[in-house]
Amino acid sequence: MRYIWSYYGADVQPTPLTWIEIDQSALLWNAAQLRSHLDRGVKLCGVVKSNAYGHDQIICSRILEEEAACDWLGVHSLSEAEFLREAGIGLPVYVMGYVSFGELEKAFSLDVRMAIYNLETAEMLEKIGEKIGKKMRVHLKVETGSYRQGVCEDELDAWCDFFKKSRFVELDGASTHFANIEDEQDRSYSIAQMERMKSALRRLNRCGLSVSVVHQANSGAALLYPEYCGNMARSGIALYGLWPSESVRRLDCGRTELQPVMTWKSLVAQVKNVPEGSFIGYGGSYVAKRSTKLAIVPVGYADGYDRKLSNRGHVLIHGARAPVVGRVCMNIIMVDITDIAGVQLEDEVVLLGRQGKNVISADELAEWASTINYEVVSRIREGIQRKMV
Repeated sequence: MRYIWSYYGADVQPTPLTWIEIDQSALLWNAAQLRSHLDRGVKLCGVVKSNAYGHDQIICSRILEEEAACDWLGVHSLSEAEFLREAGIGLPVYVMGYVSFGELEKAFSLDVRMAIYNLETAEMLEKIGEKIGKKMRVHLKVETGSYRQGVCEDELDAWCDFFKKSRFVELDGASTHFANIEDEQDRSYSIAQMERMKSALRRLNRCGLSVSVVHQANSGAALLYPEYCGNMARSGIALYGLWPSESVRRLDCGRTELQPVMTWKSLVAQVKNVPEGSFIGYGGSYVAKRSTKLAIVPVGYADGYDRKLSNRGHVLIHGARAPVVGRVCMNIIMVDITDIAGVQLEDEVVLLGRQGKNVISADELAEWASTINYEVVSRIREGIQRKMV
């Protein structure tokens, strides 16, 4: 596709230098694929933290709500929850990360469910609830073996005492998080985590506390082990059409088809000929091995195009692969188009996604940059325009 704008002012259209297209049908397809793995009555929480893993929190949340594709939404911070509420998103929102003391009163007004694992936070919520005459529904995060956020089992008695006395903090749910389900070949560690979670729930029950929402399964568990799900599964990466790991993809044995939701594009900002032997880019890290034609593309590491893609990455132009040559700059990359005929100014460049019969996948970018697909998409600069297609 080529973008040609009139030279006359009245007809000139604003041209973004880089933009992202969000495929609504792919997002809904992936949600349906995830639901097909869940037992009847198990809710699906779509995780839209970190700008929906780079896909645009508001666009994705609206699609998921309007099409009833998810029952809940999961975010990391209260500011993300506030962003959803300001956009008119009404689904239940689960805040997975830490909420500071100064934000706790706002949490009541946003009608969120908070993950909780510090008694100091619980006591502060009780005081605020009493002051404003309103209850806060919380989900106790149980430590089962990942050793991030969470309450260890030997701390549960103190929590039981708190909830039995509390008038304004309501135990609505309990959650945990698997540490190694994406990579393990032996399920024993995850099974041990699940048993610790069951033990914690039994202990809460013996205290007379009922928990209405139990959730522990991430994308990998939801796809492979529906018996791990409790009555709600939290899915992030698979919702966006990316596999949690190659191990999960292999163990799935072809039962699930995930469709990538994101295509990241830019355009050709200059075409130039470079003599054989020329140094290209900062530090002269690439030397032209022949007379070379370059396309200059206005995107770089400030946009989230990783510097480790220098002399390793590829982009798509006219449906063909063009290698990145020289170092990735803050706002520019150079690509070799010597073998691609007819490239012109403002021709479309695909950084991530499909063009014609060729694809640059997030997994491929991750391999080139020695990272994971989660980081590839979630690090794309938030200010880049996202649009639904």
